[in-house]
Amino acid sequence: MRYTSLRNGLVGIVVSGLLAGAAQARTLDTAYGEIDVSDAPERVVTLYEGALDAALAAGVIPVGAVTTRGGDNVAEYIEAYLNDERPAIVGVVREINIEAVLSQQPDLILAAAQLPEEQYQLLSRIAPTVVPHTQRLAADNWKAEARLYGQALNREEAIEEAIAAVDQRTTELANAISEANAGGSAFLARWMPSGPMVISKELIATGLMAKVGLDVQDAGLIKEDSPHSDVLSLENLSQVDGDWLFLATLNADGQAALDAAKQSAAFTRLNVVQSERVVPVNGQLWSSANGPLAAQAILDDIENALLP
Repeated sequence: MRYTSLRNGLVGIVVSGLLAGAAQARTLDTAYGEIDVSDAPERVVTLYEGALDAALAAGVIPVGAVTTRGGDNVAEYIEAYLNDERPAIVGVVREINIEAVLSQQPDLILAAAQLPEEQYQLLSRIAPTVVPHTQRLAADNWKAEARLYGQALNREEAIEEAIAAVDQRTTELANAISEANAGGSAFLARWMPSGPMVISKELIATGLMAKVGLDVQDAGLIKEDSPHSDVLSLENLSQVDGDWLFLATLNADGQAALDAAKQSAAFTRLNVVQSERVVPVNGQLWSSANGPLAAQAILDDIENALLP
């Protein structure tokens, strides 16, 4: 990988100068121990969709970010928060370009809980690198992550306000859906080129679906602590036949596969299809994004579908 070629080379020389000038004022508890961060970071790089979301919610536009899963840029719902500024792309979640990160001369790096230690050791030589503690899969994990990123940015109040806004809107939407009697059972599935996968009830999108009053189902297809099921065959589509079916695709290949499946008898005979309660949603948002801004965008989609 590209970063390994840098380990004994230019990075170590250049980053020593960056670290020498870093103003360190606060200590954070992270997955790789306590780290000191500046009171006022000015050049932030995010290496995870949830970190980018939290930074923007806190009013910080990062100088660098990774692409969203299945795409070649940041997620589409993020565009509205970038104004005329755009973070440089420094890789993808699973393959960070260390040279690109270094070129942004960050004074703070916000990474995912899954960041391997080998990459952490390199990144932490460039700038303080914040990695959340790994948690068991749960629909509210995004809140703890956002709060840690808010602490790192010294913008805790802004993050708390963003989380509170999500909670308030969720309650209001649940009341409106109940009054409209628009709830019922629901599945979230991501359609891949090889077929659909049922999404766990322990992710942000399904967690929000449940909180607004939908009875989220997984048909018992998901192993413990797994974010999704194995791929279903068209013959087994009846297992996702509830009152509502939210269908996500990550990219053009997934959308093409879904379009083809819609022509099959297995799909058209689903009760949820015949009752016209299949809701197409953006997979970048619904199955990969994380954070308070993502939550608001997901609630937008739910409201538009259930309360048109």
